[in-house]
Amino acid sequence: MKTMKKKHLAAIAIAVWLVIISIFMLLAYRIDIEIFFVLWLIGILVVVELMDTRFSHPSYLRYIKYLVAGGIVLFGGIVTLKVLEILAR
Repeated sequence: MKTMKKKHLAAIAIAVWLVIISIFMLLAYRIDIEIFFVLWLIGILVVVELMDTRFSHPSYLRYIKYLVAGGIVLFGGIVTLKVLEILAR
């Protein structure tokens, strides 16, 4: 029996996480891309932390970390816009 590689398990975990988020948003009749993005970012951060190895660094993990860095920058932009929205009231 073949074992699954970590990168395949990570992709499956993220896909399942996004499906769960989508189902709950549909059941709540509230589709919000900002909430979806933040929950996606939390999921990807958890997966990256669980995949990170101490002694070896595969190339795909480096690319995922770039993706996480971009997500954190976008998250900072969302937070900034929400703070400006609150201050404008």
